[in-house]
Amino acid sequence: MEDQPLIQFRLDRHSGLPVYRQIIDQVRQALRLGILRPGDQLPTVRDVVEQIAINPNTVHRAYRELEAQGLIEGQAGRGTFVRRSLPSVPEHQVALQRRLVGWFEAARAAGIDDEAIEALIANARHLSKKEGPS
Repeated sequence: MEDQPLIQFRLDRHSGLPVYRQIIDQVRQALRLGILRPGDQLPTVRDVVEQIAINPNTVHRAYRELEAQGLIEGQAGRGTFVRRSLPSVPEHQVALQRRLVGWFEAARAAGIDDEAIEALIANARHLSKKEGPS
């Protein structure tokens, strides 16, 4: 049985964020959450291309930028590996994430689809910036 990669990339074609940036952000998030650790191997460019149907140059661009940030390194003939991690998410953020997951579950149980959820999140983010901290 083939090993499953530690990270599965997701592509949001409606986010407005360039695909290479989405890959970078997902790797950084996985590092911050401890999903990826130093020494872990990233999926090959070919695997990412097959997984999310994008141009290989896009994956190369993301990996090059992550390498320039000192987070990963390519090893000729072996693959691309995590070089260093990022500071983990503080415990209070973990608790907030649990509450947010519960919110998502409640929203979906109420019949709210992903597009409407995204709109609610964008609106809440806008309102929180406008009103400032309580």
